[in-house]
Amino acid sequence: MIGYVIVFILNNYLIFFRGWPGPVNFLKHQQWLGFSPLRNPLESAALSLGWIQFLMLFGVLAITALWVFKTHQRQLRDDAKLWSYFAAYIIRTAFWAILFIGLIDVIISFLRVENYLEIFVGDELTKQLGRSSFRGTYVLYPMFIVGGIIAYFSKGLDFIWLALLVVIAEFLIVIGRFIFSYEQAFMGDLVRFYYAALFLFASSYALVSGGHVRVDVLYASFSKRKKSITNIVGCLILGLPLCWTILLTGMWTRGSSLNGPILTFEGYQQGYGMYVKYIMVGFLIIYAVSMLVQFVGYMLDNIANLHGEEGDTYPLKEIAEHEGRND
Repeated sequence: MIGYVIVFILNNYLIFFRGWPGPVNFLKHQQWLGFSPLRNPLESAALSLGWIQFLMLFGVLAITALWVFKTHQRQLRDDAKLWSYFAAYIIRTAFWAILFIGLIDVIISFLRVENYLEIFVGDELTKQLGRSSFRGTYVLYPMFIVGGIIAYFSKGLDFIWLALLVVIAEFLIVIGRFIFSYEQAFMGDLVRFYYAALFLFASSYALVSGGHVRVDVLYASFSKRKKSITNIVGCLILGLPLCWTILLTGMWTRGSSLNGPILTFEGYQQGYGMYVKYIMVGFLIIYAVSMLVQFVGYMLDNIANLHGEEGDTYPLKEIAEHEGRND
């Protein structure tokens, strides 16, 4: 499941950003599985790229089989912890990236609206920074790489500090509006930017820590075995399908609800706000992927309960200690 979601995200990038044909167009070209032929057949170079994307689908199965063969003595609970750590890494990466993106973009927006940007970077670069595609490609997107590097060495689940950032951003609006009579569109954009990240990025950790509100009538009285079965069924028929629904409906075509804004670097209508609307759309992708990974780990942990493996369902203390926290 995790392998295929990684391949799906990778293929989405290759198709819509790099111009690769994609597995579906490859199948249409070959007229396999009952697909009708393409109106414009693939050229030899595109056909070679299509073979690579098509073979990726079988590569996932091969790697999964090899993993199972090499780790047949490994407990399911160990795999569950592995995917929980991986989901935590995704969230840490997103936190650091969003932190830097918010600060950098709001500074650029402030300098631009006050006509100071030309003094620091010149007329030509000022014009380029006023284009959403340029700012996103060369200034904001690289922050995800920086975030990934920092997240590798920083083991704390730092997304919890987004709550403090939201409060600080709101406080600056209040101070600016009521004391200095100053307010710009980018100030409200920063609050929404951090606020959206706080709720979406915290979801997978709330799952492992039991932070989600559970409204139940019967679950609390279930035995450990019945609780595990309930959790497994819930992951299979509710959790995982929800994540795939978000990804498939939002990223299947160029004009889909998630792909469209990201590919066009969609921004707010006001010209001097932050240029991060398309990145906020990407929050849903991060949410779906991190939740899917966490649902897989959660399901494996509950299957381990059915197998009678030692340990409790999702030992929060152990995971927190791995993430460098003591609370």
